[in-house]
Amino acid sequence: MESKVDQQRTTLPIVKRASILLGLLAAFSVIFIFQGCSYSFTGASISPSVKSISISYLPNNALLVQPTLSRKLTEAIRDKFTNQSNLSLVSSKGDLNIEGEITGYTTEPVAISGEQQSQLQRLKITVNIRFTNTQDSKQDFETSFSRFYDYDAQKRLADVEETLIDLINEELAQDIFNKSVVNW
Repeated sequence: MESKVDQQRTTLPIVKRASILLGLLAAFSVIFIFQGCSYSFTGASISPSVKSISISYLPNNALLVQPTLSRKLTEAIRDKFTNQSNLSLVSSKGDLNIEGEITGYTTEPVAISGEQQSQLQRLKITVNIRFTNTQDSKQDFETSFSRFYDYDAQKRLADVEETLIDLINEELAQDIFNKSVVNW
C-alpha cells in the first residue's frame, strides 16, 4: 500500500512537467504572436514593411591601411544584421541601405610610466556610416563611429592585431545596428 508521501512524490514530477510544458507553450505562443509585429528580442524596431537591407563594402580610406580590415568590418556588420533581424541581405537597393568608409586606423600610447615609457597602446578604428531607410527618411543618418582597445605596450601590434580588430569590429557592428534599427 502506497503512503500519501509516496503518492505526492510520484505526482509532483508530473505537475512540474505539466507546468514546464505549459510555460513553453505560452512562450512559443507569444513569439508566434509577435512575429507579425515590429518587435524582436534584440531590441530592433523594424517596420513590418521593411524586408531587406543592403550593406556596401566599406573601403579603407584611413592613412594607415590594414589589408583585411575592410572585408572583416563589412562582414561583421552584415553578420550582425542577418543574425539579429529578419531582414534579407541584398546586394543593392534594399529597404535599408548602409554605406560608408573606414576613416581612421591608429595606434597611440595611452599610459605613460614615470620613465616616459608607454605602458599601454591603443588601437582605434573609426568608420563613417551613411544609413538610408527607403520607407522612412526621418531615420536616415550619417554618423562617425569609433571604438578602441588598449593592449600591453610590451606586445607587438602584429601579435594582437587580429584579435583586437575582431573585438573592435564586433562593437562597431553593434553600434551601427543599434543606431540603425534599435529605437530606444
